[in-house]
Amino acid sequence: MRFTSFTDYGLRMLMRMASAPDQAFSTADLAEEFNLSRNHLAKIMQRLAHGGIVETRRGAHGGAVLRRSPSEVRLGDVVTLLEEGQALVECFAPDGGDCTINGCCRLRARLRHAENRFIEDLNKSTLRDIALPVRAAA
Repeated sequence: MRFTSFTDYGLRMLMRMASAPDQAFSTADLAEEFNLSRNHLAKIMQRLAHGGIVETRRGAHGGAVLRRSPSEVRLGDVVTLLEEGQALVECFAPDGGDCTINGCCRLRARLRHAENRFIEDLNKSTLRDIALPVRAAA
């Protein structure tokens, strides 16, 4: 399985945020820290806010903060949110893709089962488990 860059960058941002959960982070600061596109990170932050993972604030002391303790945010839930709309394989797409063996395929159910188990396994871990060490985050 391979995550999209959207999910990869989102997890990096959350790892950083989990290292200082009471601190507000601007997308500009995170973009600079990780050498990533500010616009791309802003879109990711919007999705995280819409999904209830972070809260965004405007103004002089603005930025994004975690809405819950890092120990309460499960990784599988984050990945599910960030990978929303990204099918593992073409036949998982909402329109069923362009698969010519649909209806007799024995692989689809196994892949769906594996995908579900993957998310379940990730949900055994939280943001607290992957928070960047303080010295790496500084």
